[in-house]
Amino acid sequence: MYWKVQVLEKYVIKGGTALHGEVEISGAKNAAVAIIPAALMVDGVCCIENIPQISDTDMLLTILRDLGAKVRFLNKSTVEIDCTKVRYQDAPYELMRKIRASYYLIGAMLGRFGSAKTTMPGGCNFGVRPIDQHIKGMTALGADVSVKNGFVYADARDGKLHGARIYLDKVSVGATMNIILAAALAQGRTIIENAAREPHIVDLANFLNSMGADVRGAGTDTVKINGVDKLHGGSYAIIPDQIEAGTYMVAAAATGGEVLIKNVIPRHLECISAKLRETGTIVQEYEDSVLVKGASTLRRVNIKTLPYPGFPTDMQPPMGALLCLANGTSVITEGVYDNRFKYINELRKMGAEVQVDGRVAVIEGGRRLTGAPVQACDLRAGAAMVIAGMCAVGTTEVEDVHYIERGYENFVGKLRELGADIEIVNFSDDSDPSEKIVMIS
Repeated sequence: MYWKVQVLEKYVIKGGTALHGEVEISGAKNAAVAIIPAALMVDGVCCIENIPQISDTDMLLTILRDLGAKVRFLNKSTVEIDCTKVRYQDAPYELMRKIRASYYLIGAMLGRFGSAKTTMPGGCNFGVRPIDQHIKGMTALGADVSVKNGFVYADARDGKLHGARIYLDKVSVGATMNIILAAALAQGRTIIENAAREPHIVDLANFLNSMGADVRGAGTDTVKINGVDKLHGGSYAIIPDQIEAGTYMVAAAATGGEVLIKNVIPRHLECISAKLRETGTIVQEYEDSVLVKGASTLRRVNIKTLPYPGFPTDMQPPMGALLCLANGTSVITEGVYDNRFKYINELRKMGAEVQVDGRVAVIEGGRRLTGAPVQACDLRAGAAMVIAGMCAVGTTEVEDVHYIERGYENFVGKLRELGADIEIVNFSDDSDPSEKIVMIS
């Protein structure tokens, strides 16, 4: 009998080094994962620049290839996509179930073909992700939608979607973007009320408009889409990643370093900059960069995550790691997801003193963190553990780093350039000896 052996990766971090230097921010993950499916609706060749090199975008491009698209990289961050000859077929299940953004193919495929079959959203596991608002929107546009055995089935009743007025019961980024996708090629006008306002929604609308769509009001709570007959090819550059930039800002502040963060839109970072300044961190804004200088002593702050322009839920775990170092008691209230404090147990392994009650975490800061073996519970929680490891005394090992690589391009490489003592180490997982097949990945 053979043991099942799988070669995995972990990050090994030796703490105590302040970050210094410059870092270039990549394209926005949350924009790219909607814009790539949107290319499915384009009748022609579209060239997308500033694509982040992360596993989520790789999987989406592979899905498009499997559907019959021609995908060609012109350089490491610019991709040319031609979906002219794509015909309707089921998307590959094994790839679809691994990423949350699989649901954007509902809107894109409904808009293009009048039919769609996708998996329920995958990706990180930090709470229930209902798609009821997505279904409400597609139904209002004239689709019959059902969820069976982990799949979402949607079919336009007469083969074509029709514009409608849609009020979202709660602010939902995913539903707002999905409805915009479906409505772009629908007949007539669609109005989305109580829409989300995040920068990546504006970016999706700008991409579609550059290809011939008529989307107005993105970035406000009312979005109007006048359906068009077809979208044409063109070129578009994705905005910089707000959350990646914020993560490096927090890392610089937590380690007491000084980092110039380049290729950003400072107004997208205002809520993050404001909270860092409350901790005593210096944040200087320039035209397309921000300079972050850590304080000798960090002050406590309270945070409540909210839809944009409020403090982003994706920045909550990195800030949680930083607040473990701040003097005094900080309170984090999670206003978006029900279960986003799983990483707190990992921080406790490193000596953090945190109490969690539902959506509220109370952090008794000023404690010294010590290195420990920890896990990346999800994408942003993984970034939080890396930040904690860089601030801790001793060595920290972070496992399940595939979550981190879903959303951060060359994370280890960029941190090493800033002076972090971090490396990727292979290790074997042989925890299940009941299997007879040896698997090496």
